[in-house]
Amino acid sequence: MSITAIPERPGRSPKRKRSEDSPNGGIPQYDGATDGAALQYAYDEEMPSELQSPEEQELDGAPAKKQKVERPTRLNYVPYMTLRGHKRGVAAVKFSPDGRWIASCSADATIKIWDSKTGALAHTLEGHLAGISTIAWSPDSKVLASGSDDKIIRLWDISTGKCTAAPLIGHHNYVYSLAFSPKGNMLVSGSYDEAVFLWDVRTARIMRSLPAHSDPVSGVDFVRDGTLVASCSSDGLIRIWDTSTGQCLKTLVHEDNAPVTSVRFSPNGRFVLAATLDSCVRLWNYVEGRVVKTYQGHKNEKFSISTAFGTYGVEDDKPAEVDGDEEEQKRDWAFAACGSEDGRTVLWDVSSKEILQELKGHDGVVLSVDVGLEDQTIITCGNDKTIKMWKRQPLPVTNGTNGTNGTNGNHEPSATEPTAGTLDEG
Repeated sequence: MSITAIPERPGRSPKRKRSEDSPNGGIPQYDGATDGAALQYAYDEEMPSELQSPEEQELDGAPAKKQKVERPTRLNYVPYMTLRGHKRGVAAVKFSPDGRWIASCSADATIKIWDSKTGALAHTLEGHLAGISTIAWSPDSKVLASGSDDKIIRLWDISTGKCTAAPLIGHHNYVYSLAFSPKGNMLVSGSYDEAVFLWDVRTARIMRSLPAHSDPVSGVDFVRDGTLVASCSSDGLIRIWDTSTGQCLKTLVHEDNAPVTSVRFSPNGRFVLAATLDSCVRLWNYVEGRVVKTYQGHKNEKFSISTAFGTYGVEDDKPAEVDGDEEEQKRDWAFAACGSEDGRTVLWDVSSKEILQELKGHDGVVLSVDVGLEDQTIITCGNDKTIKMWKRQPLPVTNGTNGTNGTNGNHEPSATEPTAGTLDEG
């Protein structure tokens, strides 16, 4: 159940539009602020935006920088390692913030901690009584939180592989999404009971209960300074909450009102990336309440699939120009990643929306994707019980394909290319 399609509730399908259910289009009016109320960005000071091209910076009022380094139009991530050991589908996979560990959770009711460098299995965490849908790392990489269909949230000490203190009990249905605050003192949880809880990690008690949605809560996330929380639901809504007051500051809803299955703040705190069951991923300017980008090309109609942000620059084997601004020579661009129900993981350039690459390797739906901070290594997992690691390589030089090998920059290593092996863990 943890990783299966979103179930239909009796007499009420999460995939149906809510406009049929009430005069107000089925949208609960929870907003505590008027339409004209000011919702400030989490980080308003001047800072470089990894989510804006020079052209967009100019539109936002900032002078456009001269783009001296040409942006790559394709990426070349190749299969590096496959981790096996879960007995059922893998619902989520996450790099630890320090990059040392990979955590995975599964419908087999276990969590596995893997060494991110070698792929060796360090711990198998057991204690939940049902499938596990979500995991979240604390900022110091010492604690992992897990949410299960047993309605319980557990905190695990990674050094020992044991539960820490008491479990977090309060939800009345499956716990489906978790996120730590940037300081690690708070945890936000979303559940099939339609509620969003803010927890005090130290006392394991609920700080705030937010009357969030009218359908199961499928995703939650903290903004980078911890002042805001985003939640989303199969009711088609995304809500932005003030963590200090519990007030709903903004409600985002697209005209199609498709069920929203995951939500994530951008690294600079200015946007929200949301996946929906109409095979779209949308980038929202949540202050203005509008969609600024829509990414398509994947298939997502039944399953909750997570998204991730990453960055990319010029290829390592291409020397930068000697003259010019050194900062510009090291320029990075942002990409968005999302799994697909046909076994692919799609990478889009955030600004241009073009597909940079499609990663093909899973059998069936890809449920989760994450990008490592250190070297932008990608990890994916899915219903095929496997976790796959992908490393970026220079684009192969071929004739007539603009430096790519096949469509969308896909590259399958040949029998003579060095790649890491498959790890089978019991």
